[in-house]
Amino acid sequence: MSAPQDFDLEAKSALKRFGTHTAVDSLSFGVKRGSFFSILGPSGCGKTTLLRMIAGFIEPDGGDIEIGGRSQRGVAPNRRSVNMVFQQLALFPMMSVGENVAYGLARRGVGRAERDSKVRAMLERVGLPGAESKRTDELSGGQRQRVAIARSLVLEPTLLLLDEPLGALDLKLRERMKIELKQLQAAFGTTFVYITHDQSEALVLSDQVAVMNAGRFEQVGSPQELYYSPATPFVAGFVGANNRIEGRVSAVHGALVDVATPEGWVVRAQTQTGPDGRKPGVGDAASAFVRPEVAVLGRSAAELDLPPAAAPAPVHEGVVESLLFDGANSAVLLRETKTRAEFRVALPQTGRYADLKVDERVVFSFAPERAVCFATGGHG
Repeated sequence: MSAPQDFDLEAKSALKRFGTHTAVDSLSFGVKRGSFFSILGPSGCGKTTLLRMIAGFIEPDGGDIEIGGRSQRGVAPNRRSVNMVFQQLALFPMMSVGENVAYGLARRGVGRAERDSKVRAMLERVGLPGAESKRTDELSGGQRQRVAIARSLVLEPTLLLLDEPLGALDLKLRERMKIELKQLQAAFGTTFVYITHDQSEALVLSDQVAVMNAGRFEQVGSPQELYYSPATPFVAGFVGANNRIEGRVSAVHGALVDVATPEGWVVRAQTQTGPDGRKPGVGDAASAFVRPEVAVLGRSAAELDLPPAAAPAPVHEGVVESLLFDGANSAVLLRETKTRAEFRVALPQTGRYADLKVDERVVFSFAPERAVCFATGGHG
């Protein structure tokens, strides 16, 4: 377990209410020094409220927030060792790039020569050497993003807070900026706390991700832990693409269960301990989650190329409803033959099913150990 001095940020039962609504519900967590920590969740889950509490724009109603090991109770935003990058960047259009980056240093009373030296060095580090005299409207979206980050990092904060900073960029630029942000954080070693509703951003960028829902963290872990070992049904459904199959447990086979839908489709999955501490048993309402990439497709059962598994994998029949072409992320949307339940399978990138047609009959399967099942309600 990490010692307190290893954390640049600690929340201790941090609580924020707005009237009868609890936006942040007694959260406790720590962010390790020099790490990239993301808070991922849907709109309205409380993540921006939490970020504003860390920045000092709003005070917690209970608990405490510590930065660099010091309580921030009563500490004004401009007195905290924190800087923030917003989605809209908030660059000053009447100032040059150099003046934008130097603004915080000037407010601190840093002399002109030292300011100029720090600005030159910072712009070089973010890949904009010699850009001091340019106007911000002469820059591309990605370059403006880097100026906003440079303006924050030049003040050498303990924490850099980023509130959905890539949201206003087009898709291609957003993909490039994800890589640049990750490289910048690694190069500077500053602790980044990043807010997003975009799971791809959180998974690509972060050392640790907290999945937030209704004011609480459902799970905190590495991107790999969240993806492969979700702790709750919410995390399983929110992080990455997933087929969700709801029904009741009809049989238990050791660590595996059969989940039967109301229409009679039965799938097999591995049981998980839910947030209430229990695993699904016979008769329990349950949800099974199967990622599209763990399922395999075939025109006959003999074609199914399943990985070695400890348990037999049931074979299901389906009809192609849609072909979803997206390059390496292409998939086929099926309807299970008997119940018409929807199921998505990632298409292999071999071209083997390039001639697949809508309404074609196929079979599909998946290793039960690679699917997860949570109890989601009472006993039937």
